[in-house]
Amino acid sequence: MSVVARQGFKYSIIGYIGFLLGTVSAIFIFPNDFEFYGKLRYILPTAEMLVPFVVLGISYSNVKFFHRVEKDGKKQNMLSLSLLTVFINFLIFTVVFFILPYFYPKFRHSEAWKMKEMILPLILILSFCAIFNKYTSNYKRIVVSNIFDNLFPKIANLGAFCLFFFALSQNITASASQKIAFAFFFGIFFLMLLGYIYYTNKLEKIKLDFNTDYFKKNNFWKEFFNYSFFGFLGTFGNYLAINSFMIGEFMGMEEVGIYSVLYALISLISIPQLGLFNISAPIINKTLADGDMEELDRFHKKTSLTLYFLGAVLFSCIMVGFPYLTQFMPKNGTMLREYEPVVWIWGSAVLIDLATGFNGNIISLSKYYRFNILVMLLLAGLTIGLNYYFIKNTDLKLIGIALSTAISLTIYNVVKIIFNYIVFKVSPLSIEMIFVSIICTLAITVAIVLPNFNSNLINLVYKPAVVLILIYIGNYFTKVFPIEDYLNMKFIKSVFKIK
Repeated sequence: MSVVARQGFKYSIIGYIGFLLGTVSAIFIFPNDFEFYGKLRYILPTAEMLVPFVVLGISYSNVKFFHRVEKDGKKQNMLSLSLLTVFINFLIFTVVFFILPYFYPKFRHSEAWKMKEMILPLILILSFCAIFNKYTSNYKRIVVSNIFDNLFPKIANLGAFCLFFFALSQNITASASQKIAFAFFFGIFFLMLLGYIYYTNKLEKIKLDFNTDYFKKNNFWKEFFNYSFFGFLGTFGNYLAINSFMIGEFMGMEEVGIYSVLYALISLISIPQLGLFNISAPIINKTLADGDMEELDRFHKKTSLTLYFLGAVLFSCIMVGFPYLTQFMPKNGTMLREYEPVVWIWGSAVLIDLATGFNGNIISLSKYYRFNILVMLLLAGLTIGLNYYFIKNTDLKLIGIALSTAISLTIYNVVKIIFNYIVFKVSPLSIEMIFVSIICTLAITVAIVLPNFNSNLINLVYKPAVVLILIYIGNYFTKVFPIEDYLNMKFIKSVFKIK
């Protein structure tokens, strides 16, 4: 088994473990206190949203130019100067952060300012981690970094939340309990940075080298920073972090907590998409290099239909089971039930995203990769603008945020579909998707109108079961998706086969 295959297998396992840990915690633990969970979910996304302004795309250049500097024996020089530059950028960022209130006094009343003692150090830690993450990936070692990036944040959230409640149970004041929880939260990320340093040093002993002669030669630094700048521009499409930040600033921490739990539930729909890029990238690269657009179109349609069908099945089950699932959540589950439209709206947007398959990956792997930067900026701009409009001009609250996300994400995907069709003559859309939509809609409708039992547990099991049976029957007659290729022992054995 090759290093890449072995690392890819382990990477997927860690990804699913992290996903399950985050989802189960969000559904059954965090609803105990949406406000405190909202604070945790505000701090991290806000820091993540600001990290690009400190890293400035340098992490991506550590991958792009690695083989060149390795050949010249300057790997440690690149790593050292990257870390130093990030630290200097952070100092400049911090100065701007503290000067900003003098030009914009209202900033002192923002949640970002109130939580600056947590957010600013976290930005520095995450910025260093971003450099180490990309640097170590050059050694074809992605499992350890996935543990740091995927599991550690979830452990930080879950541990801090449980510690907060434990401290309260010991008659410690809410303020002191919160400080204890935040200390644990920050400590996990500091431990993550130490882990990155240790692991990088284990791969190859770190030897700090801050000499700038190599980068000055032939103006290599210009090429390095030009590529970094394009990488920086491509990091603005994190609409989830933007949503968390704006909800926290304009609505409150309780709404951030509710939003985060709903996101964890909706993200179940995206399970089929996990690992798609890693699997499809070599095929996309080959077809683009060969100019075989017919094969790329066929593969694009097949993959998109698979993602859409599996996502639609999961979405249908969530829709009919959600009202009964909230009954098993802690006391605040009823608050989630009030935001059921968010699940419908946002879930539909995620389905559209699944239907577009690896649209963005085709662009990013082609010579038109800069176009991806433009559409990412479009997504960020639309998200911010629509969020602001719905927050300020309507009383929809989180439903407005869901509409904003749905509109911006749909426009973002439509633009990429049009671009790929014009430039590459490929499209993810197929007639089978219409049949899938009709089958799933009918299944949901029938399940909803069926009578309810007195037991929520029975309803939670039997209504999604009805949906699955009806979708199976509908697909049996229409043959839109080859379910039989997946529901057999040969396929199941291949999933667990290591080689």
